[in-house]
Amino acid sequence: MRHLHTRTTRRRTVAALTVLLLAVPGAAHAVADEPSADPPGLADGLALTPPMGFNNWNSTHCRAEFDESMVKGIADIFVDKGLKDAGYQYVNLDDCWALPERDADGKLVPDPARFPNGIKAVADYVHAKGLKLGIYTSAGTKTCNSAGFPGALGHEYSDARQFADWGVDYLKYDNCNNQGVDARLRYTTMRDALRATGRPIVYSICEWGENKPWEWASDVGHLWRTTGDISDTWGSMLSILKQNLPLAPHAGPGHWNDPDMLEVGNGGMTDTEYRSHFSMWSVMAAPLLIGTDLRSASAETFEILSNKEVIAVDQDPLGKQGAVVSSGGGRWVVAKEMKDGSRTVALFNESGSPQRIATTAAAVGLPGADAYTLRDLWRHRTHNTAGTISATVPAHGTVLVRVSVDRRWQQYPPAVELGLDGGTLVQAGRPAALTTTVTDLGRTPAGQVSVRLTGPAGWTVRATSPTSATILPTGRSLRTSWSVTAPLGTPTGSYDLTLRASYRSPTGARSDSVLPFGATVVVAPPSGTSGLGDLPWLSAANGYGPAERNTSNGESAAGDGHPITIGGVVYAKGLGVHAESSVEYYTGAACETVTAQVGVDDEKGANGTVAFEVWADGTKVASTGVLTNAMPAQPLTADVTGAQVVRLVVTDGGDGIDSDHADWGDAQLSC
Repeated sequence: MRHLHTRTTRRRTVAALTVLLLAVPGAAHAVADEPSADPPGLADGLALTPPMGFNNWNSTHCRAEFDESMVKGIADIFVDKGLKDAGYQYVNLDDCWALPERDADGKLVPDPARFPNGIKAVADYVHAKGLKLGIYTSAGTKTCNSAGFPGALGHEYSDARQFADWGVDYLKYDNCNNQGVDARLRYTTMRDALRATGRPIVYSICEWGENKPWEWASDVGHLWRTTGDISDTWGSMLSILKQNLPLAPHAGPGHWNDPDMLEVGNGGMTDTEYRSHFSMWSVMAAPLLIGTDLRSASAETFEILSNKEVIAVDQDPLGKQGAVVSSGGGRWVVAKEMKDGSRTVALFNESGSPQRIATTAAAVGLPGADAYTLRDLWRHRTHNTAGTISATVPAHGTVLVRVSVDRRWQQYPPAVELGLDGGTLVQAGRPAALTTTVTDLGRTPAGQVSVRLTGPAGWTVRATSPTSATILPTGRSLRTSWSVTAPLGTPTGSYDLTLRASYRSPTGARSDSVLPFGATVVVAPPSGTSGLGDLPWLSAANGYGPAERNTSNGESAAGDGHPITIGGVVYAKGLGVHAESSVEYYTGAACETVTAQVGVDDEKGANGTVAFEVWADGTKVASTGVLTNAMPAQPLTADVTGAQVVRLVVTDGGDGIDSDHADWGDAQLSC
């Protein structure tokens, strides 16, 4: 294995070592240093809604900027920027707050360089702001950092007592260096130790879902991690989302599925992707723990994190996690039952191009009614709908709406859906045809409807059919054809276009609707056979770091990979990715075949499990079964004749993305 520098890989590698308990120093006390009775389930009134707060790990790891000054600064920002008022409570310390060794009495010692006044002084400062403090340790002999700070295995009661004496309100309990001790035993022991302190402390079980804690931990902890660590990439977020969604039946007040902290604002995703991240975590009733350094956060980051209407979805006291209604073709509908009887519905577009996503009030569990109110939680506007819930959702975007049976529905204008067909792939200098639609979804008609399409400076955007209609009854559409031309010489890449519609409700009130979307300037692939590692791609999403050309995936910066190696064979050309991964190419209906030698790169250990797929214009045309690093490269051939777009996909094999370095060795496209 060449590089094991991601925290998830390091932790799981260590955790997999099943060292005999008797080999641990102090084995007589390795499980607990005090006895415990068999307690009843957690009925302590804590975490009745998912915890909200901050954790430093995703933005600082163990770097020097993680210190007392940072923690106090975050507490200040919670108050000054309105995050406390929005519901954020916990300011949590992650690994590296302690010295590597305990003192002579076996006590934990805060690092005097990072926390010169100790942890209690920090807790007092945070408490004075009306906030709460969290801390971190591991259910093992050492924590997860390579420096090996003290873990709590065998010290549960004394460590819990220290935390309580310092004023700690939240414990994140990790899973490294666990010496093979049964997970239920380790985590139950700390539960009992925390309870013995008499202090209310929210207990976060962080064993990465390895022992299916959702099946046994509802009376052990208040929340439990369901996956490995998140990273600041679309692929990582997507993989974790897919693992956490099926676990909805196990969540509820005081016991939550935890798909890990928020990456919003850390820079690895777009604002559209971060809004999806925040929307989906809220629909899943997930803990909302900010993972960016708020001292340098952008205005857009604060806007996402402080959206009270979205937060209200997460914090709804009924405590239901959203359930999947449909998910075909990367078009996800997830509905969450709310205490007031409404439903929050996420229309989530997994794909790299705009897609129409639709459902109905009946499908998401609402009773029959003449009409419903539909509240857009990002645009903060309310409309009426006859029952259809639909939108054209931008690539990697989410439309989040709250739908209610409301007798006041006539007070609101009808909802309209903006749609588009074709024209998002443009060759410079050549007109592309695009058709837009404005459809009345409401129970009431939309009048004086007009539509306008705008593009970048220098582009020609011309309507070739009517752009207005006097009236649109329920379910009727205004269809407008457009000619869109990018100037000759326009570089390849994505460019922003905006579709705007304006209309009047029966009361005469003016309403508008906006659909931003991307048009991509493309060039036709060359004739003959080309290496995919040398061709430009339309888009690339990757589980860790960027997808790599002609090297393996290095997980961090572009160009940090190694020679592609599968089963001892080195491939000079190809793609190196990490599940979940999707790389798209424009083929312009001019190509016939994709070929590659695929497998898990030799640099990863036995945990690597992946599956490869080739898609042509939305249809899967080739796939492998699950592959492991113990297998040699597998040949993969796909017929892509006539396709405009070819997509190379790697999934995680169904067990998360740990060690999933996947290679498309000698990947070629024949045109």
